[in-house]
Amino acid sequence: MAVIEQTPPIVAPPSTTGPKKGWRKYWHLYAAISPFYLIFLGFGLFPVGFSLYLSFHRWDGLGSMEWAGLSQYQYLLSDSDFWNSIGNTIIIWALATFPMIFLAMVTAVMLNSAVRFKNVYRFAYFLPNVTSVVAIAIVFGSIFSTNFGMVNAVLEAVGIDQVAWLNTPWGIKVTIAALMTWQWTGYNAIIFLAGLQTVPSELYEAARVDGANPIQTFFRITLPLLRPTLLFVLVVSTVTGLQSFSEPQVLLQTSSNDSTFAGGPGHSGQTMVLYFFQQTFDNNDFGYGAAVAWGIFLVVVIFSIINWRLVQRRGD
Repeated sequence: MAVIEQTPPIVAPPSTTGPKKGWRKYWHLYAAISPFYLIFLGFGLFPVGFSLYLSFHRWDGLGSMEWAGLSQYQYLLSDSDFWNSIGNTIIIWALATFPMIFLAMVTAVMLNSAVRFKNVYRFAYFLPNVTSVVAIAIVFGSIFSTNFGMVNAVLEAVGIDQVAWLNTPWGIKVTIAALMTWQWTGYNAIIFLAGLQTVPSELYEAARVDGANPIQTFFRITLPLLRPTLLFVLVVSTVTGLQSFSEPQVLLQTSSNDSTFAGGPGHSGQTMVLYFFQQTFDNNDFGYGAAVAWGIFLVVVIFSIINWRLVQRRGD
């Protein structure tokens, strides 16, 4: 009986390239991606860390820092102006976000069913989002002007008294919300349109065969399949809406020389970021401004989580 000899397995010799030599071998690849990380470190991560450090100090931007501990956060919790800015921001966000999402959804459905000039419509609806916020705010300030505004002219034409939009608490909030709605409706309509185009057409054909009308098709097919897109739009709208600054700043003509008037009469349009700007750059209180910034961050995170959970629960 023949004996088959088995050759021992060949073991590769240990690599002579240590970690230092391997790093040197790929240094050009690391150098190619390093600009992003260096820029992020200098203009992203470092300012965030420094703002957290600054929130525990009192500093006017020029002199030496003075350790304050948690006293600025304790004052923040009892600051009535900060809580007023939170309330204003939430109201403006609600007045702007829900109509905007509805209009964006309707616009996306119309764009999805359009046959001709689709690209022209998409460009027209997206244009407000790339227009300067300052320019938009100036135009809306003229439209909602008390004496010569277009909105009041229309109200007078139908027999309704004029409204001092930029001089009353709810008028200020409605004006800012209308500006934000006009600015973001087209952008979110394009997002919804992208989601609509991922829905298989076979589902709509099967629904028509089963006798479903357009409303039933929308609520039973389109809307459930658009849940991830709706979640994205809602979270992004929450983050951007709760950080509104340029709209009230330009509409209400807030200046550093009139910080007591920030946000209009009664601070009705004073958003959280506008209050942060006032404390930091008008009052030169950089330490407390950093504490306000972290308070804003916490509010945005909480509302984003709430919106995410609500959308997820409705989809279950």
